[in-house]
Parts: sequence; structure tokens; C-alpha cells
Amino acid sequence: MVDTIYSIGYSGFQIDDFINLLKSKNISLVVDVRSTPYSQYFSDYNKDSLELRLKKERIYYRNYAEEFGARQEDRKYYLNTGYLDFDLFSKSSNFLSGVDKLEKNMAKDYTCVLMCAEKDPITCHRTILVSRAFFNAGYKVLHLLPNNITMTQGDIENRLVEKYFPNKDQLTLFDEHLSAQEYICEAYKKQNAAIAYSIEGEIK
Repeated sequence: MVDTIYSIGYSGFQIDDFINLLKSKNISLVVDVRSTPYSQYFSDYNKDSLELRLKKERIYYRNYAEEFGARQEDRKYYLNTGYLDFDLFSKSSNFLSGVDKLEKNMAKDYTCVLMCAEKDPITCHRTILVSRAFFNAGYKVLHLLPNNITMTQGDIENRLVEKYFPNKDQLTLFDEHLSAQEYICEAYKKQNAAIAYSIEGEIK
């Protein structure tokens, strides 16, 4: 059984480098988490082109827009915030079915990578929503960046806490003091608000 799931943002790679990196990690299944699996600027990563190229390399392609996409049609997951609530959606039947499908594939020794556009994983829902769920379930998560750089989900969490609570170690006795895990959860919520798809301003 595979216990590691990968993550990658294609905007950091030319298609040949992208393929070579996948092969170097023995990745056998690309899980596209884009709600709209097409790119205006990176045509090699349009669904049809990418699926065909991956097939030639004997790598499977699946689009999980319904399960893991950042834009969900059901408005109940937006609450009153105007943006998709990742915590709420991660408990939905759609999301959990996606987790279940990937877990079954990993149990069959498929090595999976979550793919979206953003080069820096901290700015993408694949990290703040999807990778977080697998990390919390006990899987090792490795984010693949250009120049052979990797980042763990733990690294992401440290970056998030540093971004939103840079002075947490300087709190006085009169300040609100959170546990390490509470800081992480609050940082995820703040990043959710910063990057999530918003329905505010849509034509009703």
C-alpha cells in the first residue's frame, strides 16, 4: 500500500519536465483537482491534451472536479461568507467519496499526485483543502516544486502559522494563547478565506 500522496502545480513546469518529474517519483495516477480542467496560458495542460500525453507515458489521468474542485455548485458550502468553506466541504459526501476512491487506488499500489495550476502550493486549494485531509488521515504529503525542491504538509503548516501569527511567541500573559494545533487550524481558516473561490458578485 502506498502511504504518500504528491501534489504539483503545473504552472511551474514545461510539459516534458512535468512528465519526467512524475516518472522519477513513479507516479501512476494524476488527479486533476481543477473545477475547469483547461488553461488559457498552458495549453499542454488542457484536459484532452494532458490525458493523451499521460496515456502515452502509461500514467492514468482522472479529473476530480466534483470531489475536490474549488468551485462547487451547491451553495450550502458557502454559508454566509461568500466563499467556499473548506472545513464544511471536506465533510461532504462528494469530498469523502473522492478520498475513498484515492485510498482504494493507493491500496492497490497506485502512486497519486494532486494536480492544479498554482506553482506555490500554499496558494492553492489542493493544499489547503485536499492535501490537508490526507495529511490529517495519516498520509505523508509531498509537494513537488521546480528545481527538485519538495515541501511537506508540515512545512506548509509552519509557513501558514508564520504568515498569520508571526508574533505568537511574543504573547504576554494577557493575550489570548492558543495551542500549536489551534494556531494551525486558525491559519488554515485564514488562508481558506484568502484563496477560496467567491460567489459574491455573481449574477443571480
